[in-house]
Amino acid sequence: PKLLGSTLGANIKRIRLRCGLTQEETVAIADLRSPLSRSTYSLIESGKGNLLVNNLVGLQIVFAVTYEEFFKDISPLQEDSTMPPLKGKD
Repeated sequence: PKLLGSTLGANIKRIRLRCGLTQEETVAIADLRSPLSRSTYSLIESGKGNLLVNNLVGLQIVFAVTYEEFFKDISPLQEDSTMPPLKGKD
């Protein structure tokens, strides 16, 4: 199964391309709302970077999409194998 970060990153990239924006353009527009470097943005799209909530809000405004678009094809029960198990979970 795909990891949460890689699916979220792929969704962000798909949305950006559909909007006809480059990574540089996206970061320049998003920077007006939330500081985001191009290298961090690239890591997010590749599923290797951490997406902060304020960055997600900025990207939602830049792309003019619903938050559901970012989480398309991500199950609420999907687990990231790099994360430690939740307490109380067998």
